[in-house]
Amino acid sequence: MSPWTLYGRTLTSRFLLGTAGYPSPEILRRAVLASGAQVLTVGLKRTLAAAGDNGFVAAIRETLRETGGHLLPNTAGCRTAREAVTLAQMSRELYETNWIKLEVVGDEYTLQPDPWELVIAAEALAKDGFEVFPYCTDDLVTCRRLLDAGCQVLMPWGAPIGSGQGLLNPFALRTLRERLPGVPLIVDAGIGAPSHAAQAMELGYDGVLLNSAVAQAGDPIRMAAAFGQAIEAGRLGFEAGVMAKQDMAVASTPVGGRPFLIP
Repeated sequence: MSPWTLYGRTLTSRFLLGTAGYPSPEILRRAVLASGAQVLTVGLKRTLAAAGDNGFVAAIRETLRETGGHLLPNTAGCRTAREAVTLAQMSRELYETNWIKLEVVGDEYTLQPDPWELVIAAEALAKDGFEVFPYCTDDLVTCRRLLDAGCQVLMPWGAPIGSGQGLLNPFALRTLRERLPGVPLIVDAGIGAPSHAAQAMELGYDGVLLNSAVAQAGDPIRMAAAFGQAIEAGRLGFEAGVMAKQDMAVASTPVGGRPFLIP
């Protein structure tokens, strides 16, 4: 796959992988290696909650050293801009990175991002030197506000977090891609199957971030590999140029209207 850049860092993999919910630290490590992912997400709240058992945190750090990957801390669990900013600052102190996946949830049932609090937090963090990866909806206006706030990357959802429903609104995602042609776009949340990831990449998205679809699979290691291959196939398909859809049949072998003989 062609390389791409996130806040000045060049990557070859377009797979970003979450690290929560795996059966064991060793399975997490092997799944990351099988996926080829170069960016791993981790939540500070989960890290603090697991302070007495750092097996997973240690596995994440060791795998990043092994692969030369990058850590993307997140503000999962935050409900206000103020809470998210505070947690982001703590994450920077702990993990020594300006990267932050910004999550500000506005609804308990769908875990849908709060667009107002998200923009407020994004602007404050960008001014504080953070390189913000905002988890947002597929609303074009909200995405533009986030760009105005200083974000250089957008992470619109495909469906509610952990739902596994795939891309519920391909039209909205396609619109974002068309209207924001120079912005790195990463589908985040709702991906349940490798085919969903391939579909996102065929739309022209730059990457896919997921967690539950791998962590909750019967075999997380094989599923991680499957997603890695699906993302690569989808990107290659997009770069090659997917054929246009037709309303009627079009013969794959045109006939000129005259009979001919095959010797």
